[in-house]
Amino acid sequence: MFTDSHCHLNFPELRTQLPAILDAMAQAQVDRALCICTTLEEFGDVHALACAHDNLWATVGVHPDNEGVQEPTLDDLLSRAARSRVVGIGETGLDYYRLGERSVADMAWQRERFRVHIQAARLTNLPLVVHTRSASDDTLSILREAGGFASGTDPQGSQPVARGVFHCFTESEAVARAALDLGFFISFSGILTFRNAADLREVARFVPMDRLLIETDSPYLAPVPYRGKTNNPSYVPFVAKQIAEIKAVSVETVAEATSRNFGQLFNRIET
Repeated sequence: MFTDSHCHLNFPELRTQLPAILDAMAQAQVDRALCICTTLEEFGDVHALACAHDNLWATVGVHPDNEGVQEPTLDDLLSRAARSRVVGIGETGLDYYRLGERSVADMAWQRERFRVHIQAARLTNLPLVVHTRSASDDTLSILREAGGFASGTDPQGSQPVARGVFHCFTESEAVARAALDLGFFISFSGILTFRNAADLREVARFVPMDRLLIETDSPYLAPVPYRGKTNNPSYVPFVAKQIAEIKAVSVETVAEATSRNFGQLFNRIET
């Protein structure tokens, strides 16, 4: 019924509790979850989870916040993306939230890393899982620069069109509109249930149902009524419930739509 489009089950907080979490997912009717890779070093663990469980899948990518890790080359991403049960490229994108003493100009390495992931997505025809924080202008600019992010085929005819999702969305309606115009989906997390997230709920109201995904981003960002506790995929129905209230539809309608959207975007799952 429900699909968690973004979680980190390989993280220690969840990996040690995996049998109980899988049982809780079944009880909560969470049928599928996508395990997101954040470093090449952890890819083996993420991929092993997906291979060991019929309702889990994996991505390959290096999170923009991760420094001091193996820098991904195009070949690194392409070779891992070719493996079974790998259905997306990322988590990738830009994050300027913790600049510290650095300037935006100093983050050129992040922008180059993002471009490598975009190229991998185009060459594999797999969707991008995009993280953006305090960097939406540059994120959108680089996606536009890459070109071809919409329905159809590459105008050059040389590469398939890339697509993807802006995960754990916390940006403005204007950013959501721009992402949608580029052909991307928008995914909401437990943040949507927080008392101080009224503006974000208005963004969720704006996003069309056929472009929505839901996620936990677990072990982080547990929704109300579990805020402050360790999150896990069995809590994703609370995100669906909040969207149902915002859009004045049933939870079942949200579950059906977001699961269908997930299958459409991560379409290697369906083949």
